Amino acid sequence: MPTVAIDARDAVAPQLRGWGRYTQRLVAALEQAHPEDLDVRVIRDGGSGPEALFEQVGLPRLLRRERSDAVHAPNCFLPLRRPCPGVVTVHDLAFEAYPRDFAPRTRLKYRRLGRAAVRSAERVIAPSAFTRDDLGRRWGIEPERVRVVPEAPALPEGHAEPPAGPYLLAVGDLRAKKNLLRLVRAFARLHREGLEHRLVLAGVDAGEGPRLREAAAGAPVELAGYVSDERLDALLRGADLLVHPSLYEGFGLVVLEAMARDVPVALSHSTCLPETAGGAAEEFDPLDEQAIATALARATGNRDRHAELVRLGRDRAASFSWARAAEQTLDVYREVLR
Repeated sequence: MPTVAIDARDAVAPQLRGWGRYTQRLVAALEQAHPEDLDVRVIRDGGSGPEALFEQVGLPRLLRRERSDAVHAPNCFLPLRRPCPGVVTVHDLAFEAYPRDFAPRTRLKYRRLGRAAVRSAERVIAPSAFTRDDLGRRWGIEPERVRVVPEAPALPEGHAEPPAGPYLLAVGDLRAKKNLLRLVRAFARLHREGLEHRLVLAGVDAGEGPRLREAAAGAPVELAGYVSDERLDALLRGADLLVHPSLYEGFGLVVLEAMARDVPVALSHSTCLPETAGGAAEEFDPLDEQAIATALARATGNRDRHAELVRLGRDRAASFSWARAAEQTLDVYREVLR
């Protein structure tokens, strides 16, 4: 039986980010699928030393020793010289669109090793048609080599008590692409007009607070910092609205997390977000603060619209599953093995 090795080191990181959560849930779904024609081997430990050294030297040695028939790198860094065909997942090209959001060394690694890995791969997995097309625009990757495999809600649902409301929630760090400063200024405008909610920003380091508090101009903005899965779940369940003003995303998983919890969503109409939302969210121009404020007011102030967004979002989130993502991923493995 052919063996496919998947580099799952990101799934065991102490603080999971988007790609780590993707790897964790995909691996769990692959293990539950029990394909009769494939043996999926999960690699969780790269040993000590630099990551790039394991990815480009240690992993190929392991693949040779284990006689793997294919390898899957779920976060860009596929070995450039390998003893078997390779599949690579590219979540987005944010490091190309917003290079200043990344440390120079990180940006260099993605641009050089990431691009070379994608160009060498037998198949590329993207979470959205937007990312597939962006790979073509920026890196010249032929669309026939890319398979779109959407993600699904991944955050465990718990029972922790949500904070007292009412509040709006945004999730992300203070990078240019997250567009949080415009959101805070739009929220401040609504607060001056009588909005009773506060704005909770999860994932934003408290050390970045001065810029945001200056933009808030006295409006109630709360910086929650990095939060655990349990805390993020509670924050989502208690929110009256998830606001996602990002200028660039490859999938926007938090959108589905909110929808799965019956929380309405207002989001930017840029990049992949309308594709992920599928018409089940209030959309706005992320560069127009008045448009952001208008969308937030419409989603929170109109009871009928609020209920409609809850219903549409619940149905939209239910249309995605990790079982389906695993089956589509297994189909990609079968393609490269043929």
